[in-house]
Amino acid sequence: MAGPRISVSETSRPVLPRHAKLKYDETRKVWVILAPERVLAPDEIAVEVLQLCNGERSVGDISDQLAAKYAAPRDAILTDVIVMLQDLADKGFLTEAREKTS
Repeated sequence: MAGPRISVSETSRPVLPRHAKLKYDETRKVWVILAPERVLAPDEIAVEVLQLCNGERSVGDISDQLAAKYAAPRDAILTDVIVMLQDLADKGFLTEAREKTS
C-alpha cells in the first residue's frame, strides 16, 4: 500500500518508507534501494543524500550539511536535493516522517 503523495520542500523531513531499504549490494558493489518487486540503484550523490534522510533532518538541514561539506552554494544544493527527493517520492521510494504523538 502506497502512502500519500508528498510534496518535498525545505521543511520536509524525508525518510524511506517501511517497505524500502537502502542497502549495499556486495555482489554488484553498488548501493540499492530495495522495495517489493523493485530495485533502484541511485548514484553516489543520491546515496549520500538518502543516508541523511532519517526522518529527523529537514531537507534544509541536509542541504546545509552538504553545502558545508562540499563548500558549495546552499541554494544550488537545496534546489538539486528537492528535485532528486521529489522524483524518489513520486516513484514511491520516499515518504515524510510523521510527527510523534507521544
